[in-house]
Amino acid sequence: METGGGPALQPLLCLTWVAAILPIAAAALPIPAAAGGRLLHQLLCAISSRGKTARASSASSSSKARFTVPQKFFLHFYVVGVVVTTTLLLAIWFYAYMKMTPLVPEPSSYSTIASHLVGSSNSFSLASFWSSRPREHKYRVWRTVFVLILMEIQVLRRLYETEHVFHYSPSARMHIMGYLLGLFYYVVAPLSLASSSLPEAIQYLRYQVAEFIVKGRARMPDLVIDPSHLLKPLLKLGWCQWIGAVIFIWGSLHQIRCHAILVIYLGMLIASGGSDISVWFLYLFVIANLSFSAVQTHKWYVQKFEDYPRSRNAIIPFVC
Repeated sequence: METGGGPALQPLLCLTWVAAILPIAAAALPIPAAAGGRLLHQLLCAISSRGKTARASSASSSSKARFTVPQKFFLHFYVVGVVVTTTLLLAIWFYAYMKMTPLVPEPSSYSTIASHLVGSSNSFSLASFWSSRPREHKYRVWRTVFVLILMEIQVLRRLYETEHVFHYSPSARMHIMGYLLGLFYYVVAPLSLASSSLPEAIQYLRYQVAEFIVKGRARMPDLVIDPSHLLKPLLKLGWCQWIGAVIFIWGSLHQIRCHAILVIYLGMLIASGGSDISVWFLYLFVIANLSFSAVQTHKWYVQKFEDYPRSRNAIIPFVC
């Protein structure tokens, strides 16, 4: 039994990430200027510029400055990230608590009328489908909860830092397309982390709503949540999740000092178990985007400061 939309979500997210990665990869290739290579590179440089590099480009072209927004709009990224991540986390955590406790299958409480309201045409009950799920599948749902908790920590921390730690200059700008790309990222990244469990969680919530409509509040059982049961399954996850969490926490503690974003998302990738292809594409996008930005910032330092070490590498020491 399919859970409605499950097979389509991950391929759609993967295609979205590919569409975001391809222009960055193309700009890094030696495409001839006649074929549009230089134009593509200049466009991506303008989009990725922010702060000091955006000020430099804006000073050279007043027309380009019209397509910029204040860099303090970074705050919007993390507000969106918190809203999306919190919504997904609560939905999947509730579903995992109610139906994906690894060792205790739960009996059905769904009516036939509720099944018809949401369009189920299968001959067996949806509840029997949930209770018969393999243990590995249930652990996968709890892994999704675990990874979304890490993402929640990341966006909440970045929201706090942007509001209370960083002080952006009034002249610091970023390109409007870079701003839109940031908003896109903080919507699609949490969706990618949740993609393996989100369709079935939505299906479960739909049935909850349908049952409420059919039975009414008076006939619905009281919802009692045991906090210990919310956390106990997370403690039973495998070593990958805890290694990923350690890497994530280490990267978070060092991010301000060394900008260890790739370490943070590597931790999320490991914690997810590496089985969701959309999370791999998310990681590839982070690598491509940050590598391109690092190269452009490195070039800016070389041009701006005469005493800047020319032999210093932009991404990996002694390599590139």
